Amino acid sequence: MEAMNIEIHAHDNDVDVAHKINTMELENWINHLTYVRKELSSLIAFYHAQPLEKKIENEKATQGFEMKQIENDVILNQLQRFKDSRGSIAECQDMQCDMSFIQEHEKCRRMFLYHVDKYRKLKDTFFKDLQGNIGTSNTIS
Repeated sequence: MEAMNIEIHAHDNDVDVAHKINTMELENWINHLTYVRKELSSLIAFYHAQPLEKKIENEKATQGFEMKQIENDVILNQLQRFKDSRGSIAECQDMQCDMSFIQEHEKCRRMFLYHVDKYRKLKDTFFKDLQGNIGTSNTIS
């Protein structure tokens, strides 16, 4: 896919523009999930660095992070495979071929957005719980 020029030119038709925009969007998704992978590793490492009693309190959240890490890697691999397959877009000779790539891109978009939404909710819950624990420990002192 690196060979495809993603600059949009005045002479590009609508399908070419859609493919170029989709290429940029796909690259952004891959970059985002690569960052999520690093963030999940840090959150899991944070959990494992806690004293045993804190680990027990946060075990459910950490299991959620570990499951989300697996899901993230699966989705990241799917997006990477789709990106690799897009190298043949230039060979499309008809609208049906172009539409199959566009439809696959839409499926990837829904998968990505759903995954990121669930991840953000899990992370928000974790930080709310963590903030509650910090607030509780500060009032006890």
